[in-house]
Amino acid sequence: MTGWVQEIWTAPSAAAPMVRRPSVVALPGVGLDGDRYALGGGTWARYPALEKQVTLIDADEVAAAGLAAGVDLTPGDTRRNVVTGGVDLPALVGRYFTVGDVLLFGSKRCPPCRHLELLTGHRLVKALATRGGINAAVFAGGAIGEGDVVRAVSDEEAAEWGAPVGADRPIARVVTLG
Repeated sequence: MTGWVQEIWTAPSAAAPMVRRPSVVALPGVGLDGDRYALGGGTWARYPALEKQVTLIDADEVAAAGLAAGVDLTPGDTRRNVVTGGVDLPALVGRYFTVGDVLLFGSKRCPPCRHLELLTGHRLVKALATRGGINAAVFAGGAIGEGDVVRAVSDEEAAEWGAPVGADRPIARVVTLG
C-alpha cells in the first residue's frame, strides 16, 4: 500500500490560520516542527501524545466532503497536516508507516469536531465524519516533503528504525464513526 504527499499544512497556534509548507521536519514524540501541537498549544493539546502529533487526510476525501457539504473545501480548511493521495489512510491505523524518511504509527481515526465548524463557518462534521483522516505519532524523525512516498511497513522493518514492537508496541485507539 503506497501513496504520496500532496500538501503539508501547519499552524503556529490553536485556531491560527493554516500555512502551506513545501516541507517540514517531523520530531520524534513531538510532531511537526513549527506546528501548534509540537509547540504545546493546539486546541486538543491535553489529549494523549500519540493522538496529536501529526494528522493526515486524503485529498479525494476532502473533495468528497466538500461536495457532500455543498462548500468549496480546501485541504488546508480541514486543519490536517499532511494531505495524501493514493493511500487508504484508515488502513494505517494500528500500523507503522513511512512518509518520506519519517516513521509514523497510525494511532486513531480523526473525525472532525464542532471546533472545525466554528473556524470555517461551514457545517462539516457530518461530511467529514468518515473522511476526517487519521492521527499519527512520530517514532523516527526527519524531513517530510511534497511528493514523498507514503507506505505501510512491517513491525520488523519498524523495529529496524528503533520503534517499539512486541509487548511495547503502541496500541491504536478505536473511534466509533457515525
